[in-house]
Amino acid sequence: MPKSNRILVTGAGGFIGHHLVKRLRTEGHWVRGADIKSPEYEASDANEFEILDLRQFEHCLLSVRGGIDQVYNLAADMGGIGFITANHAEVARNNILINAHMLEASRVQDVKRFLFSSSACVYAQSKQKDADVTPLREEDAYPADPEPGYGWEKLYAEQLCTYYWQDYRFPTRIVRFHNVYGPLGTYEGGREKAPAAICRKVAMARNHGAIEIWGDGEQTRSFMYVDDCVEGLIRLMASEYGEPLNLGTDRLISINGLVAMVREIAGKQLTMKHDLSKPQGVRGRNSDNMLLRQVLRWEPSIPLEKGLDITYAWIEGELAKAGRTQREVAAQL
Repeated sequence: MPKSNRILVTGAGGFIGHHLVKRLRTEGHWVRGADIKSPEYEASDANEFEILDLRQFEHCLLSVRGGIDQVYNLAADMGGIGFITANHAEVARNNILINAHMLEASRVQDVKRFLFSSSACVYAQSKQKDADVTPLREEDAYPADPEPGYGWEKLYAEQLCTYYWQDYRFPTRIVRFHNVYGPLGTYEGGREKAPAAICRKVAMARNHGAIEIWGDGEQTRSFMYVDDCVEGLIRLMASEYGEPLNLGTDRLISINGLVAMVREIAGKQLTMKHDLSKPQGVRGRNSDNMLLRQVLRWEPSIPLEKGLDITYAWIEGELAKAGRTQREVAAQL
């Protein structure tokens, strides 16, 4: 990718967007960040950071003014399984507005390349009923049966990108994220994903205590560390590939297995209390990376153990600063 591109990252106040801005700046690009909120845990490295509501077309036009070369459209109303299953209409409405407006604003402002962040939630639920799931290939999104709300709007936005290429020759890239985790991300409040939630629960638990797990814990997923995610985004943007592409690891692990890994990192002995009344999503989901390897000549490689070690240390540190770990509570007594 040539140096000194002018790049817009929407969702730059969020987890992946914040990390992407940092990486692009280290590579010498001029970066504008746009989001409805500022980054929560540290200041943005963007040359410009603007608070904009990208559900509004006028704000989208503002975000791409001034000769932007590339747009990474990461802005989305999203969260963990509890949030997205409880807010179908709100999530779908907000994200449809963001994606449609950002596509059109980028087209009329002559952006050279547009990347849309989709999700593995677009995949047919009928193919994800077994914990020992067959890894999902890109074509497995059809016949369409995505997750309600969030999955449907992501799948529609993928099609909208395709239509913009077919009708306007507007160049788009489409990435399907598979469970991204790492530091500087939401770890409580309902919008956090499983790795962050588990790290928080383990950090706050007393040794030999118990933590709550949603479902029976045998549901499976694959997890990708955020640095690998950012590398994949940059490689896909630089490629000539315009079809949807998985971006994730193909290492399948159960939620119970993830808990065991975090317990070992924390050095705690904890029992799990499974709440079968809580949402747990599809039974199994894994990424087939064959096409990813063919297109990018690369795939994510950071081991789950290493990424979780970094993530747990950061979340525990944030909780300790607030006096919310058992170690900190004991010190205050």
